[in-house]
Amino acid sequence: MMNLAMIFLMMGQGDKGGGGFQFIFLGLMILVFWMFMIRPQAKKAKLQKNFLQNLQKGDKIVTIAGIHGTVNKVNDDSTMQLEINPGSYIKIEKSAVSMEWTANINKPVAEVKK
Repeated sequence: MMNLAMIFLMMGQGDKGGGGFQFIFLGLMILVFWMFMIRPQAKKAKLQKNFLQNLQKGDKIVTIAGIHGTVNKVNDDSTMQLEINPGSYIKIEKSAVSMEWTANINKPVAEVKK
């Protein structure tokens, strides 16, 4: 199986000096891929990491499984104790907290116009 770079190199063999365009095109493809795929994912991962590090007691959260609760205790071993009902606690991994859903339940409710 040939990779993409070999295909571009072989395309320019019949021409005299036409191989430069393929390298520029390949470079532009890599740049576009990085701008639209890799960079946004890295930004989102950084935001998620900061979000999980800043969780503290009393924060209202939603897990990726849809469990709503309040953080009761943040442990050092990447787990936390979540109060789902008064007096009912479960231990979950920090990575199970959904940043999007948590932000959605914590945003202020818009005033209804009559």
